[in-house]
Amino acid sequence: MTTQVVLASRNPGKAEELRRILIESGLPVELLGAEAFSDLPDIPETGATFTDNSKIKSEAVARHTGLIAIADDSGLAVDALNGMPGVLSARWAGKAASNVRNLELVLEQVADVPPERRGAAFCCVATAARVEPTGEVSFLVSEADVRGQLLREPRGTGGFGYDPIFQPDGYDITTAEMSSQAKDAISHRGQALTSLAAQLAAWVG
Repeated sequence: MTTQVVLASRNPGKAEELRRILIESGLPVELLGAEAFSDLPDIPETGATFTDNSKIKSEAVARHTGLIAIADDSGLAVDALNGMPGVLSARWAGKAASNVRNLELVLEQVADVPPERRGAAFCCVATAARVEPTGEVSFLVSEADVRGQLLREPRGTGGFGYDPIFQPDGYDITTAEMSSQAKDAISHRGQALTSLAAQLAAWVG
């Protein structure tokens, strides 16, 4: 018997990554996308941290659907920008900005930063939420990050977001130049979701 689980994301790239990693985990779950619930309201990401936002999203979707909901909040933390864009990564160039414009703005902001100070990290907090019979919400939480360097120009067509300018430590290619499987194995989201899936096994049998 499978348990229905909702992926609390309308970002197509992120939702596909969530789905792929959870399928690889072998959990006995049926994965539903947020698009399966046409009346699901927009959920403002008002938290100050990745953990706050991930919990806000997973709790809202769990309460709305009555199902276990999985969400993540993730972003790019640039050393030379004091950890920004951080939780603002998806809307760094404005609420309606495209991934390309967000990426271009970060490159503009670090244009004069020398190689030795172009360190950055992709950070992710993934959560699963379920509503208990008491009405309270229980959470499972997992977090991970991957260190790397920012390039001066985009490379690669895979992934999404800031992948084309992020080169993980120990690699000579960007995360946008990696295969999906290779990226999942080392990425912040891949690590956080793999760990979350192991915890989730206790909820879905």
